[in-house]
Amino acid sequence: MRIGIDLGGTKIEGILIGSDGHEDGHEFARERIPTPQGDYQATVQAVAQLVRHLDTTTAQHGCSTPPSVGVGIPGATSPTTGLVKNANSVCLIGQALDVDITTAIGRPVRLANDANCFAVSESVDGAAAGKHVVFGVILGTGVGGGISIGGRPLTGPNAIAGEWGHNPLPWPQDDERPGPPCYCGKMGCIETFLSGPGLSHDHAQWGGAPLSASTIVAHAADGDAACEVTLKRYEHRLARALATVINTLDPDIIVLGGGLSNISRLYDNIPHIWGDWVFSDAVATKLVQNRHGDSSGVRGAAWLWD
Repeated sequence: MRIGIDLGGTKIEGILIGSDGHEDGHEFARERIPTPQGDYQATVQAVAQLVRHLDTTTAQHGCSTPPSVGVGIPGATSPTTGLVKNANSVCLIGQALDVDITTAIGRPVRLANDANCFAVSESVDGAAAGKHVVFGVILGTGVGGGISIGGRPLTGPNAIAGEWGHNPLPWPQDDERPGPPCYCGKMGCIETFLSGPGLSHDHAQWGGAPLSASTIVAHAADGDAACEVTLKRYEHRLARALATVINTLDPDIIVLGGGLSNISRLYDNIPHIWGDWVFSDAVATKLVQNRHGDSSGVRGAAWLWD
């Protein structure tokens, strides 16, 4: 059996699933607790408490061996320092999180970026099951990405594989230069255009009312002309951004996650657009919505161990 932990900014979720012939992928238990805000030591102890509680469930199901533990985090572990970097939960930055959780629970733990966990989850038993090279996309408050090769996360020597959100929007049009400022310090990152706040900002910038991303989508479906034009701009940008992924990685499949992955029209419209920028006579890569939804991160964390 396996334990997966999704360490988020507001909640920590834990899951116990079967593996190694013991009802593979079946969910035996799930728990969610609030994330201690701005308190690193309390966060480590909260993760340990959640693991210990899931351990008791393991024994109840007749498994005497302590399950492996994987943790998805909103950042990455630096291969150079061994410390967390690029985390939007800033209390994690500069901490030896894997070492501290290992000490707290008394057994090894594996950490991975939450987008990588998403990609692994969908490649193991999700929407990309059976596909070898999977690119997982997060379109939400931010824009992230992860790569799974043969069901294993690709991290890279800098621990940034798949971080497409902090590349510039490709083939920018004149009115897209230099682009909105990004928290990373650059201008015109993909994230500033394709995140939920980016979609809202773009609509307002073109004279629309200040609306949330979900409201823009709903109004477009109801025939609102201004919201429809905003969504078309969004689709055009997403197609260009994903075309660079296909040109670089040539994945078998791209799986969308995050709140904006629920825009159903993307799965028909984007593949009809991205061929204009993909360096090929045809595009065999599939674009699909995730299968496990909000559970993909925690399930992928559980699958981090071979």
